[in-house]
Amino acid sequence: MSDWLSEAPEAARAYLEGHKLDEIECLISDLSGIARGKAMPASKFAKQTQFYLPNSIYYQTITGGWSDDAAIDGFTEPDMVLKPDYSTTSAAPWTADWTMQVIHDAYAKDGTPVPYAPRNVLKRVVSLYEAKGWKPVVAPEMEFYLVARNVDPAQEIRAMTGRSGRPAAARQAYSVSAVDEFGPVIDDIYDFAEAQGFEIDGITQEGGAGQLEINLRHGDPVKLADEIFYFKRLIREAALRHDCFATFMAKPIEGEPGSSMHVHHSVLSTETGQNIFTGDGDAETPAFMHFIGGLQHYMPAATILFAPYVNSFRRYVKDHAAPINTEWGRDNRTTAIRVPVADPQARRAENRIAGMDCNPYLGIAASLACGYLGMVEKIEPRPEFNGDAYDAEEELPRGIFAALDEFAASASLREVLGEDFCTVYGGVKASEYDEFLQVISPWEREHLLLSV
Repeated sequence: MSDWLSEAPEAARAYLEGHKLDEIECLISDLSGIARGKAMPASKFAKQTQFYLPNSIYYQTITGGWSDDAAIDGFTEPDMVLKPDYSTTSAAPWTADWTMQVIHDAYAKDGTPVPYAPRNVLKRVVSLYEAKGWKPVVAPEMEFYLVARNVDPAQEIRAMTGRSGRPAAARQAYSVSAVDEFGPVIDDIYDFAEAQGFEIDGITQEGGAGQLEINLRHGDPVKLADEIFYFKRLIREAALRHDCFATFMAKPIEGEPGSSMHVHHSVLSTETGQNIFTGDGDAETPAFMHFIGGLQHYMPAATILFAPYVNSFRRYVKDHAAPINTEWGRDNRTTAIRVPVADPQARRAENRIAGMDCNPYLGIAASLACGYLGMVEKIEPRPEFNGDAYDAEEELPRGIFAALDEFAASASLREVLGEDFCTVYGGVKASEYDEFLQVISPWEREHLLLSV
């Protein structure tokens, strides 16, 4: 076994036991969360400590186009140095041979972290917490749909057919029978996750037709973002084995609820290991209220990170299971910020704004950034909202351009995330929207062709 594998997690070493490692997939997340990189023979990987990719992968839109405006130093495509983080070594159990995946970090040639690499953005925010003596802890929830194979973009997306031979039905939230319909796919998800060393806290049927939710155990933000990055791939691979697609689109099916990436947050003291959201007598602390206040104040400016595409904003519709404002409440799923029922030492705040289509590194980084600013600036939240928050006023940006405007105007948020990253990200999002505007939709042809 190669020396570098001694630094790999136990699950990776166990997966390879008795087998010869064939291939390594060297991966890095682009702005959209797509895995970019290189595959190489394991023997070659063992002999090198880095490889190179052009920085232009961070100027690429979801369609494969390029945003020249995002290129800070001009579109010259200089190489970045990509170095493996061996602690992320994970099996690729769906491949025909014995393959490992390794996530890499991006550096400039002078050794400084590339500021617009998503994993580096999250590390930057976590380091700000650490400088204050805080250790952020997150627990993400992943919602997604299993849908029928769709090879024609002109056709509507439909729910997959389950074991019964009938299409999945909507409004079956928490139904065990509904989960059983997708049993073979879920079995492969469990098997792949076990091979990769990932611990699933639970899996449930959500309210949409063919919509499932996987909850992950709480832990380190970078580690959990890595797992979601990997999970999206393994879930897609499991679905393909059973003649269906897994989609993480925010709103894939008309009339059905969208898919979110709810993130639960708590913060520990690095000195005591205790949750700083709980004080003497198990009372809520000012830090807890300030964290909520920061989410409430800064989430509108961060929406472009939680909702990165035109489709993302289709989630934020009244009475459709996603927030439409930044109200907070205890055990209230109509609010954007929910305080779940929990023991005092597990006291946490749940951000319900982010869609599952967001880049997990950037979605978690943005959420932590909002909470951090709240604690540093001691922002008091508005009074707790009681009742149905859909009755309150809408507060979130209504579309890409509105979200980009709020993002551009928030100097504090941009400082925490890094100005270079914000410039690149904003440029790419604006270019994507320009591309979208070149496409004429069926709605326009139906209602405008002969009527205006």
